[in-house]
Amino acid sequence: MLVIIDYQMGNLRSVQKAFERSGHAAAISSDPKQIAAASKIVLPGVGAFRDAIAEIRRRNLVEPIRDAIDSGRPFLGICLGLQMLFDRSYEDGEHEGLGIIPGEVRRFDVPAQYKVPHMGWNRVALRKRPPIFAGIEDGAHFYFV
Repeated sequence: MLVIIDYQMGNLRSVQKAFERSGHAAAISSDPKQIAAASKIVLPGVGAFRDAIAEIRRRNLVEPIRDAIDSGRPFLGICLGLQMLFDRSYEDGEHEGLGIIPGEVRRFDVPAQYKVPHMGWNRVALRKRPPIFAGIEDGAHFYFV
């Protein structure tokens, strides 16, 4: 069973519906025992790093997350869920992450005309053609989240 970790932040139901639509049953849970029994784990995330990591710790989910990753089971961190796996984040101050992935989460240093984060539809200019882009035209629209 695929388990989506619930720490009271994120788009849990949207993630669950996406997996179900693709034919995969998915449970939403914050129970360490259910996470430990899962064959696949998803850590979604929407919101502020500081608040999210505090909820992960408050709900005693650090060890279940570490154990799941250490076991080699498929683990997907989405957006903030991936960011929390790093050593630290500098979003609205400096905050310690889970330290599973070495590195820091920092804001992009880009000119003001570029919107970060970029969310929504935009055209993509393909400079190379790896196999994953077979059949996709240059200038095709993609949705960014």
